Amino acid sequence: MLSNTLMLSSYIFLGPEPVLLFANRIDIRQVLPHRSEYTLLLNNLENAIALDFHHSKELVFWSDVTLDRIMRANLNGSNVEEVVSTGLESPGGLAIDWIHDKLYWTDSGTSRIEVANLDGTHRKVLLWQNLEKPRAIALHPMEGTIYWTDWGNTPRIEYSNMDGSNRRIIADTHLFWPNGLTIDYAGHRMYWVDAKHHVIERADLDGRNRKAVISQGLPHPFAITVFEDSLYWTDWHTKSINSANKFTGKNQEIIRNKLHFPMDIHTLHPQRQPAAGRNRCGDNNGGCTHLCLPSSKDYTCACPTGFRKTSLDKFLLFARRMDIRRISFDTDDLSDDVIPLADVRSAVALDWDSKDDYVYWTDVSTDSISRAKWDGSNQEVHPAGLAIDWVTNKLYWTDAGTDRIEVSNTDGTMRTVLIWENLDRPRDIVVDPVGGFMYWTDWGANPKIERAGMDASNRLVIISSNLTWPNGLAIDYESQRLYWADAGMKTIEYASLDGSHRKVLIGNNLPHPFGLTLYGERIYWTDWQAKSIQSADRRTGQSRETLQDNLENLMDIHVFHRHRPPGTELTPTCEVSNGGCSHLCLLAPPPKGYSCTCPTGINLQSDGKTCSPGEDLDLFFKDFDVWLLGFGLVLFWAFSSFSFFFNPGKVYWSDSTLRKISRAALDGSQFEDIITTGLLTTDGLAVDAIGRKIYWTDTGTNRIEVGNLDGSMRKVLVWQNLDSPRAIALYHEMGYMYWTDWGENAKLERSGMDGSGRVVLISNNLGWPNGLAVDKAGSQLLWADAHTERIEAADLNGANRRTLLSPVQHPYGLTLLDSYIYWTDWQTRSIHRADKDTGANVILVRANLPGLMDIQAVDRARPLGFNKCGVRNGGCSHLCLPHPTGFSCACPTGIQLKRDEQTCDSSPETYLLFSSRASIRRISLDTSDHTDVHIPVPELNNVISLDYDSVDGKIYYTDVFLDVIRRADLNGSNMETVIGQGLKTTDGLAVDWVARNLYWTDTGRNTIEVARLDGSSRKVLINNSLDEPRAIAVFPKKGYLFWTDWGHIAKIERANLDGSERKILINTDLGWPNGLTLDYDTRRSVKDFPILAKS
Repeated sequence: MLSNTLMLSSYIFLGPEPVLLFANRIDIRQVLPHRSEYTLLLNNLENAIALDFHHSKELVFWSDVTLDRIMRANLNGSNVEEVVSTGLESPGGLAIDWIHDKLYWTDSGTSRIEVANLDGTHRKVLLWQNLEKPRAIALHPMEGTIYWTDWGNTPRIEYSNMDGSNRRIIADTHLFWPNGLTIDYAGHRMYWVDAKHHVIERADLDGRNRKAVISQGLPHPFAITVFEDSLYWTDWHTKSINSANKFTGKNQEIIRNKLHFPMDIHTLHPQRQPAAGRNRCGDNNGGCTHLCLPSSKDYTCACPTGFRKTSLDKFLLFARRMDIRRISFDTDDLSDDVIPLADVRSAVALDWDSKDDYVYWTDVSTDSISRAKWDGSNQEVHPAGLAIDWVTNKLYWTDAGTDRIEVSNTDGTMRTVLIWENLDRPRDIVVDPVGGFMYWTDWGANPKIERAGMDASNRLVIISSNLTWPNGLAIDYESQRLYWADAGMKTIEYASLDGSHRKVLIGNNLPHPFGLTLYGERIYWTDWQAKSIQSADRRTGQSRETLQDNLENLMDIHVFHRHRPPGTELTPTCEVSNGGCSHLCLLAPPPKGYSCTCPTGINLQSDGKTCSPGEDLDLFFKDFDVWLLGFGLVLFWAFSSFSFFFNPGKVYWSDSTLRKISRAALDGSQFEDIITTGLLTTDGLAVDAIGRKIYWTDTGTNRIEVGNLDGSMRKVLVWQNLDSPRAIALYHEMGYMYWTDWGENAKLERSGMDGSGRVVLISNNLGWPNGLAVDKAGSQLLWADAHTERIEAADLNGANRRTLLSPVQHPYGLTLLDSYIYWTDWQTRSIHRADKDTGANVILVRANLPGLMDIQAVDRARPLGFNKCGVRNGGCSHLCLPHPTGFSCACPTGIQLKRDEQTCDSSPETYLLFSSRASIRRISLDTSDHTDVHIPVPELNNVISLDYDSVDGKIYYTDVFLDVIRRADLNGSNMETVIGQGLKTTDGLAVDWVARNLYWTDTGRNTIEVARLDGSSRKVLINNSLDEPRAIAVFPKKGYLFWTDWGHIAKIERANLDGSERKILINTDLGWPNGLTLDYDTRRSVKDFPILAKS
């Protein structure tokens, strides 16, 4: 044992003054221990817990347990980036190997210790067995060892080599919540805190000579660090950083208190990461292709989790709602590894294709099917069961929301509906390209398992009794059996492929089986309630094993391998010349072998192989479906408030959830958003194909607007006396625009397409007038009313009103084609047709279509009418809009038309400029509508203050989410950051347009600063006696600076523009003085007092 003299010897390091670096949940800060100087490094964090640094690379790393991310940034706070973004649940400990450049972390949610390169690559599960809740972690790279604490049922402190070998327990008594852990490299000891026992202890690095250093006055210690002769620790209860002598525990001090929520802490000093240690991996990474991990004497080459070589040949693939994971069969650890995929929200069904190494999955939150390479690359979007035909490269899926089974190519093209009748919540689906059959489960009122040819032929119910929630399906090609799991019956069963010889394989200890798959001699399944992945012998159900447990939200499961059976050679197939099919070739049972079919909306000709000429008109978009029914109808299908219109070559739609108007080509390509600002509820949309304009109604803003087809030159046409405008229809040849209004006094109105000559056509006996259509051939107007349950008609001037159909349960969309009207019905979830003149001959076009919205007719053969604006846009510089007697020139909202009545001003002369968190807008005072117009400045998050430089025509603004000051041109272009560092809450901003300076207040730092307009020559002007400075204004001619202060004693102050001669102007009868402006003519200041709440 060391003598007392040696134990109390001090270690005094030379070099820079040490800095305490600590996580504070919402930010990361630095404090000088002897002077309590307190500075912000990173803010606007969610829940930063653990942190560490790499001194020589000037990097800081931290974990966020709300975002489940590990992040890093430069030590100056710049270049924030994600390092590890998948597969984390509660990363509570973090440590940097500064010699071998590795990142280690603990995760008490996954019960693992992992390692990766500093950029997150080559990630490997290092330790996973006999870990319960690993928490704090510390490294000794000079010795090649890791130390960690475990909060589990048997709390302990362990160590191992940094390659995971030679693991040992060094303390497992008198521990409860061992939180923080640190190593005293010079003293060859470790220190830890226990929040339950309220103690700080130390021991030798092998666990010997354990001793309590401090055992009183520690309410809830969390993290600890050491430097020279001092210990520093954070305490949750006191919200403070404290220090004491590391030998005696005496000389306790509070370094800093009143913190938000102090978490991890480190001493930022080069001696805490001495460079003298030997790099065991040398300059060439030890000759390792991937990871070189040090041990006590040498090093070990290691591969990322699941790899023995660069490619995986077989692995277990499973979905966990928010991620998709794999378990490699190539290694012994059976650790699951998250496939790095973006925006997985609610993955349910899976399948795979080893030919191109793709993994496919459905996401029921985004109603989409996606695919990516098995390593997560090449991700793309093309909603419950999913199956791959690996022989002909087809994708089959079920949709329980729409009760359909569909198929497409594996890239999502040539989509068609195979089965839609007599389906009631179809769930899982599997295909058998060898036999030409597909099988699916149905969860409906009468649960069943069905079979049909992969071309939908020969449909047959094969199992219909003793089923409740038939979930997973799997085919055993060797024994010609079909396996399924039933969560209601709590069984796994099998039968022959025709449903005969049914038998229960496993009938006990199955709380809620969901996904099911087969590989080799084993059957694998996921269980929701047991939260585990299990396996058993596929023939007997015996030899059950649990591969992984404690896994929430388990869904589908598959084994990826490269030995799927080839297609049959006994019958004709699609492999030769696509079976002679012009579009889709689908396998079928012998002797037929296959059949040709067409994408939705295109008809198969009499030869049985060729689809009718024309483009593939089946459209599939990410958030909705657009179907072209074969006789010229465009059906819009969605699950939120949408409207759309079809224009030759493009489809246009509005999305009131995303508040956008978008368009795309017929094949789904060329997707673009054309209107992205200033929309609330765009329920009506109409395209003027002749005049190349788009019109829309907005019940949220109570406006009717128009713009070019690309969204440019947007103008408010009608804004007065509107009370929920809904459907809209155009008659370009006559120059008329018609719309319905759902307001308190429902009505149907008409005006010129330029907004002139507005008249109310019908204002009585209307409730919810939804669909609206103009019958040009019959010179009549038709509309559907969901409240009166009628479809009615009238002349184009509103006369001769008559009822065509009544009752109609809940009509929504309405359109005309030839001599028929078509409408969608929300309540019956169907499309109907009737004669347009009499309402007779009603037929059901399509049923069982939940989420139906709009419907439009497309008549490609009909030529476009005469363009009233003719050539050269009617001589108009901007908008040319038709009206009954001709046309008129118009300008975008807020801009005046010049006296020549053809040319628009370049911009408004006088306008208000204001910010609204995520937008910057202007209201022109030149025009009477006073409509706000969004200025398209990119990357706006939380804009608080702004000002305008009339000399250069620039807008300056602060964004307190990004903590930046930026500027842009008045049209939103040329955005650039002026001040990008050292800001916290910049609530006030003012431009000195004479001296070309920029002033701002920072409520977070309690400062007023100034810089040149380009951000150079920055200077703190005032930093004393400020307590939440807010608004700021300048008077360059007089050389004055004014500001408001929200602090304990609210006030308005003035100083010279250089900060001198500071003076309080008003300090009584103030609450939260927000806005501040100056009247330069009368030389008065005007202040604003918000009444309701601080903002």
